[in-house]
Amino acid sequence: MLMLQNNVRHFDSHGIDMKLRLKVISVSIFLGLFFFVVTSAQEIRDIIQPVKIYPERPDTILVNDIFYAKQYNLRFVENNRIAVGYDRNNNTVVFTPRHKYKGVTLVQFVYNRSMYAIPVIVQSLSESQRKHRFSFRPTGKVSTVAVSGSFNNWSKDRDLLIDAKGTGEYEIALQLDPGSYVYKFVVDGKDILDPSNPEKTPTGFDDFNSVLRITDTETSKIFLHVGGKKESDQHISFSYIYENSSQRTPLLRGEIITLLDNIPVPQENIRIQGNNIEIRCAKKDLVGDRTLRVLVSHNGTATNLQQVVLHDGILAGRESTPSTWVDASIYSIMIDRFNDGDTSNDKPVIHDSLFVQANYQGGDFRGIINKIDDGYFDSLGINTLWISPVYDNPDVAFQESPPPHRWYSGYHGYWPISEKKVEEKFGTMSDLKDLVTQAHKHNKRVLLDFVAHHVHIDHPFYKNHPEWFGTLDLPDGRKNLRLWDEYRLSTWFEPYMPSFDFIKSQQAIDVVSDNAIWWLKETGADGFRHDAVKHVPNKFWRELTRKLEEQIEIPLHKRVYQIGETFGDYDLIASYVNNGQLSAQFNFNLSYFAIPVFLEPDRSFSSIDFHMRKSFSSFGYYNLMGNIMDSHDKVRYMAYADGKIRGQGVDTREMAWNNPPTVDHPSSYQKAELYLAYMFTIPGIPVVYYGSEFGMTGADDPDNRRMMRFGDQLSAYEKDMLQQTEKITGMRNDHSALRYGDFFTIQADNAIYAYIRSDMNERLLVILNKSETTQQVELRLPVIYRTSELVDVMSGDKFQVKNSRSTVTIPSIGWRVFAVQ
Repeated sequence: MLMLQNNVRHFDSHGIDMKLRLKVISVSIFLGLFFFVVTSAQEIRDIIQPVKIYPERPDTILVNDIFYAKQYNLRFVENNRIAVGYDRNNNTVVFTPRHKYKGVTLVQFVYNRSMYAIPVIVQSLSESQRKHRFSFRPTGKVSTVAVSGSFNNWSKDRDLLIDAKGTGEYEIALQLDPGSYVYKFVVDGKDILDPSNPEKTPTGFDDFNSVLRITDTETSKIFLHVGGKKESDQHISFSYIYENSSQRTPLLRGEIITLLDNIPVPQENIRIQGNNIEIRCAKKDLVGDRTLRVLVSHNGTATNLQQVVLHDGILAGRESTPSTWVDASIYSIMIDRFNDGDTSNDKPVIHDSLFVQANYQGGDFRGIINKIDDGYFDSLGINTLWISPVYDNPDVAFQESPPPHRWYSGYHGYWPISEKKVEEKFGTMSDLKDLVTQAHKHNKRVLLDFVAHHVHIDHPFYKNHPEWFGTLDLPDGRKNLRLWDEYRLSTWFEPYMPSFDFIKSQQAIDVVSDNAIWWLKETGADGFRHDAVKHVPNKFWRELTRKLEEQIEIPLHKRVYQIGETFGDYDLIASYVNNGQLSAQFNFNLSYFAIPVFLEPDRSFSSIDFHMRKSFSSFGYYNLMGNIMDSHDKVRYMAYADGKIRGQGVDTREMAWNNPPTVDHPSSYQKAELYLAYMFTIPGIPVVYYGSEFGMTGADDPDNRRMMRFGDQLSAYEKDMLQQTEKITGMRNDHSALRYGDFFTIQADNAIYAYIRSDMNERLLVILNKSETTQQVELRLPVIYRTSELVDVMSGDKFQVKNSRSTVTIPSIGWRVFAVQ
């Protein structure tokens, strides 16, 4: 539950660098974000998320990122643990812990004559930090060596390595918190990987960073478990169980932090018996959509934050309650490669060097509509469609700048040449509106892929307003081309794709954000997937989200989901995710570290569990992050599973032309099914890339964008995997704990990953076996659950539990999910 920390640079509305240390946990983290608060006493719609700070260190936060308001005029209440300074002009608040305080406290404030609370977590740095020694031995003479990474905001000159002993080995020791970091050495101004560290992660653009993992030596197990719910005529009570293996003193009522929406629950409504906690709520206070949050702060240490979402007192996740975005399962569609429903618009680009893999292949809006109507997505159990960009793209080919300089068309949609026209090869605006309408009739939401970072050189924006864009020619004679870190907010991807420079142009922000609003209003779509988020400044996302609130969410009484694409460390990804910016981003880091664990026998699930906890630290247990196995920008999972490609991040684009992978081993389908079972049973929103439901393979772009196949076009193995995928998606839809539940690890080793998901409706045990042999798994469940029986939710098989122990059989490269009775 620990909150994210982001050392990122932010800019005010005039482009002035504020260098704020943003400490607000992402808005998507807690699904309560997606419920409206509808009472006269409460006018803040967002669920205010906890803020994490450190002792005796002031931290400045933009109030816009804490919650939305048309106008801000706050009055903070004196707090004896936290000093609060509010700057109305800049709309920032500064929190400074008093007297080396450590723990959780509620900072209260008055807004519109109502009282609200911000949970503030103060955690000591010194107790958790570990010293790590970086060392580098150059092969020749060098002048300067520095380490640059996510732990120092990628500074290239702050942390210099020194050859103090004159041995030729440069060293520096840094104090770092437990967690995962990415870094490089900067040797005489040139970035290089750490040659002594084999672990690396792709940056997303044909490059890598070295990976450092600092393990927490703290062995105490501290967790707040869900107990249950009971109801009387006037009240509903929710019970919890506090577990702390190093607890020495009894719990006190004041150590229970409880909020109903953003208002503290009165102390008299909290009952404690030993480590059992009961929160009693009057039914009259649970009318409408409500979020109950509970954590324990005992002796300076906080538990995970438990959350219960209710609609008129009924637990979320049941058929009788409204669906929220946490119920979503997303299906990613590349329009041109999905289904050809109208052959009259099949007009590929004519060019003598343009091959079919990089040209239009006929997919269109009508093809998607046909699959909606024939029930394909209903059978698949998917309820959200993310479609690739719909903009009009050029009718000619362009040459890619990196070798071997192949030619491409704009079949993918990411070269917009119009702000309001759709690509005629996909259909008409009327067809797009029909797609959204038909999806809604089938209870499906639609996400549009919005490109805010760039346009094509033929776009009127660039032709008429070149001052809105970054410069391609740098003063030092270089091209500002693919300089991802050095010119992160203005670099161009290609010479024909000018990048907006929103820092210097408020007019560009106004026009592009208005254009995004226009697309939602015009089509009736439900949200956005945003391209290249980290290359767009935070102030753009704040402006867009503010307009969404005022022009769509509030007047139409709906929540717009925004998920972004950012390759980078956890802090960078999280810096864009909060109540004032995006709902979520794709959890690329978690997927990157998970894939080799699932496919390599000598890798332990403990590595995934480490990154799972890091993800919770950044985004919380109740997050809306997108969990993926592959995408239109990544090698397909089946190419790894079948052994055709080894090692992520390796450039395999030429395989599309020279040696496209096939699937030769039947067990590869089992491996893909196992990963899907994992992806659909962990916190967050599962995202299925078209074709992955039956095991489509493919190398890098464009081979990962093959034409979709259906029905008898599938092999027997593919048909079987499709049926298994439908069972997995159906299981998630049927069990609220897989969507709204917490996460508690039972076992993580080289073969088995076992974890429990619990909400107030149910408790489920998930067991994954990646080994090629059947495993007899000896389980030790938490004693506090008082478990008597495990029941397989798919087969109904039952296993007895005695003294919290049980042995279950898990098939090779297989999985099972049990109801914990």
